Amino acid sequence: MKFILGKKISMTQVFLPNGKVVPVTKVQAGPCQIVQVKNEKKDGAKSVQIGFGEARDKCIAKPQLGHLKDLNHVKNLRDFGVDNGSDLRRGDVITVETFTAGDKVTIVGQSKGKGFAGVVKRHHFRGGPASHGHKDNLRMPGTIGAGGVQRVFKGQRMAGRMGGDRVTVKNLEIVEIHPEVNELYIKGAVPGGRNGLLLISGEGELTVKKAEQPTESKPESNV
Repeated sequence: MKFILGKKISMTQVFLPNGKVVPVTKVQAGPCQIVQVKNEKKDGAKSVQIGFGEARDKCIAKPQLGHLKDLNHVKNLRDFGVDNGSDLRRGDVITVETFTAGDKVTIVGQSKGKGFAGVVKRHHFRGGPASHGHKDNLRMPGTIGAGGVQRVFKGQRMAGRMGGDRVTVKNLEIVEIHPEVNELYIKGAVPGGRNGLLLISGEGELTVKKAEQPTESKPESNV
C-alpha cells in the first residue's frame, strides 16, 4: 500500500486530452518524512508514522521535539499500516511521485463543522404544515416517543451538532500529478474545507527517497 498526507487547497477543473472537462480537487501532498517505523513485537502492529506540515518550535511540546530529533519539525503525525516495513527507515521521504495518474485512492478527512443544527437542516425533515392549527410548528421534529415503552430509543434523529465527523471517500481517481509543486489533482470532491488535513492511500508499492546515511570518518594514520 502507498500513502501520503496532504491538505486540501481548492477545487478547479481540467481538460482531458479528449476535450472532456473534469472537476478536480487540488491537494498539496507531501513531502512527508518517515518519523517512526513500528513493529509487532514492540508496538503491537506493523505501521509507519509520517509527518506533514511545518510547525514552529514554540508550538511543539518538548516530548514531541525529542520524538522529532534530527528531523523536520512537523505539525501533523499519522500512522499507516504496512505489510512489510523492513526496507523503510526513519528519515525517508515520501513524495507525490509514489502515485501515478489513473490511480484509485481512498481519502480520509474531517467534514466541515456546521454547529448546532435542527432536524430540517441536519436530517432533511420536511417540517410540519404552516396552517390549520399548527402554530410555530413549521420546523419542529414531531413526536419521538414509541408509545408504551415510556422512554426514547437511542439513535433517534434529533437536533444536534452537525458536521466535524471523520469521513472516508473511496475510489477517487488521480487525474494529474505535479511533482514540481507537490500537488495532486483528484477527480471529484474530498471531505473537509480548505487547508484541511487529508489521509491519502491506495493500492501499489510505496516508493520513497532514501535518507542519507551518515558516513563514518576513518582516523588518519600517521606514516
